[in-house]
Amino acid sequence: MRMNLFITTVKDMGRRKVRTFLTIAGVSIAVGVFVSLMGFRKGYEEALTRDVDKMGYQVLVTAKGCPYEAATLMLKGGAGLRYMDERIYEQVVSDKRIDKITPELIQVIYDTNRGEGKGGFAFILGIEESLLKLKPWIKFKMGGWFSGDDRNEFILGYEAAELEQRLVGDKMFIPGVEGDFTVAGILERTWTHDDGTIFMPLKTAQRLFKLEGKLTGVGIKLKDVEDIPDFEESLYNVPGIQVVSMAQAKGTILGLVNSANVMVTAIAIIASLIAVIGVMNTILMSVFERMKEFGVMKAMGASWHHIFRIILYETILMSIIGGLAGGLIAMGGIGGTEFLIRKILPYAPYGSIVSISPAIILFSMTGVVITGMIAGIYPAIKASLSRPLDIIQNNF
Repeated sequence: MRMNLFITTVKDMGRRKVRTFLTIAGVSIAVGVFVSLMGFRKGYEEALTRDVDKMGYQVLVTAKGCPYEAATLMLKGGAGLRYMDERIYEQVVSDKRIDKITPELIQVIYDTNRGEGKGGFAFILGIEESLLKLKPWIKFKMGGWFSGDDRNEFILGYEAAELEQRLVGDKMFIPGVEGDFTVAGILERTWTHDDGTIFMPLKTAQRLFKLEGKLTGVGIKLKDVEDIPDFEESLYNVPGIQVVSMAQAKGTILGLVNSANVMVTAIAIIASLIAVIGVMNTILMSVFERMKEFGVMKAMGASWHHIFRIILYETILMSIIGGLAGGLIAMGGIGGTEFLIRKILPYAPYGSIVSISPAIILFSMTGVVITGMIAGIYPAIKASLSRPLDIIQNNF
């Protein structure tokens, strides 16, 4: 009997192809938005955690400014460049709580020849060899370290080398800076912001950009993670600087992203409500159009629960199909979703930032089926409680 009712439901849906298709499309769009949102929240946090872990240091000492700018400075380097005196580095380097430490000078320049002549920003980082101690996973694909502490040489990240189409020994130049630079080395891919970075000796960067004695930050790894609060407190009263831990940076960025998530979640909820209303409207229209049919079925011996199940099966079936289609849309649109997110957000971690797991799809499917059942209850009750004689009289 159940199979016969199911077959009847499928046939009835096929008789109203356009309306059924539009209803399923509405459900699939709502589910696709919801799945993409859940995948973004999960993927972004995972990617940000990877970026934070691969920074190599736990604390950044930088010039005073907005905490968000300090956070993005740590992870990407392109926001809110401020400079502090190099004497700060000399002051903290002797702290016995420090395990590893490295100074940095960041510069962002616009290169008209970058990106196949279309122009783009180049991220330049002045470093010392101590950076390799903080990031032991950095390996050279070609070449090696600079030949001197104040030489006109570059080390290119993996993606920077591909974009510039340079090999070890090739010459490069910086817009607005006189003199050629030689590519000393090319790094293997790290899947971090280092891949797109152009490295040069710290002293060279200070000289070329007329920032002698200046730094943008000092990366620090302590011997004991528990010493971070005390270490921050010890530098609190030093004028002109702020100390930002990696945990703070991660929390600051996630806080901003979660604020945006609230708005996106509201949009997803509205889309879901519209989809539910669409399902209910379709089923109600179907009920009104088939009242004569239901009356005849009851007159021939069909019980109220047979009619109820036909309507409920139709609602559940449309919800399941729409849910599956929405999951496929979300999976197939991961690339487009990531592209839009990277264009909108001021900072997006490297790697995939949308992670759609089977658990997310299963959760969404369960939710849409339950919602569809709720939406179909009223139309099903209305159809099942109708009196055959009244229906037949009203339709003849």
